[in-house]
Amino acid sequence: MATSVRWQGVYPALLTPFTASDELDLPLFVKNLHAQLDAGVHGLIIAGSLGEVSTLTGSEKVALLESALETVNGRVPVIMNIAETTTREAVRGAREAEEKGADGLMLLPPMRYFADARETVEFFKAIAQETSLPIMIYNNPIDYKIMTTVAMFEELAKLPNIQAVKESTRDLTNIARMRNAFGDRYRLLGGVDTLALESLSAGADGWVAGLVDAFPLETVTLYDLVKAGRMEEARSLYFWFMPLLELDIQPKLVQYIKLAAAAVGIGSEYVRAPRLTLVGEERERVLGIIEAALAVRPSLQTA
Repeated sequence: MATSVRWQGVYPALLTPFTASDELDLPLFVKNLHAQLDAGVHGLIIAGSLGEVSTLTGSEKVALLESALETVNGRVPVIMNIAETTTREAVRGAREAEEKGADGLMLLPPMRYFADARETVEFFKAIAQETSLPIMIYNNPIDYKIMTTVAMFEELAKLPNIQAVKESTRDLTNIARMRNAFGDRYRLLGGVDTLALESLSAGADGWVAGLVDAFPLETVTLYDLVKAGRMEEARSLYFWFMPLLELDIQPKLVQYIKLAAAAVGIGSEYVRAPRLTLVGEERERVLGIIEAALAVRPSLQTA
């Protein structure tokens, strides 16, 4: 039986660890999963942008999903990301994820094609109509060049399994805009690490996080503090966290966050080509940011 998806809380956009020989490193993947679960995350997202989805084969995506489902064992929902160039392949991926036991889906707009509003809505609707899984739409016009507008969400609201939005427009007023238009029809999850406190304060239900891959306890604690109204403590933690969170909004966010995960012992630096691991001054600069934060890392305890 599928785990219920509440679309609330911290949902890590998980890294995909590789070995030196460019194979999936499933033992390291499981190690990171345990760190996330121990910190109290509320769900997990497989094969997103941070998970290097564009480089993964279909069988690798399934292997990650199966490993996550076995490790989690129903404690939190496991969400499969769907990022495809054609509607046919997106539908196939959604059906396969449901068959393999995923609890929900995150949908990106068409890849490598600048679809207009009608095409984008039809793309999302075609997938949603072919699965019973709950769905979160990833709204990120900065990186994917397609804005899912309020008018488009009005059309999508007709499909009950489209339930949530990963809000990555970087326009905080969009949270108010969506609430004014739809009330609680959609769950809203902030999708930009450097706007996490602001998004949650503005009424977001959760946070699809990136640096959580290296710092799960700090991420969950920040979410809990904001939701508890303990804003002075939240701001203090957020200010410490910000130099690290800024690694999430860089072109090489995958390499930077993988370096952070490696530095704390729950990841590795290996990436899949055409990405290359960091070298030289760039690696030293990013590692310096990570080490400076670790030197004054706040002392936190699990709940």
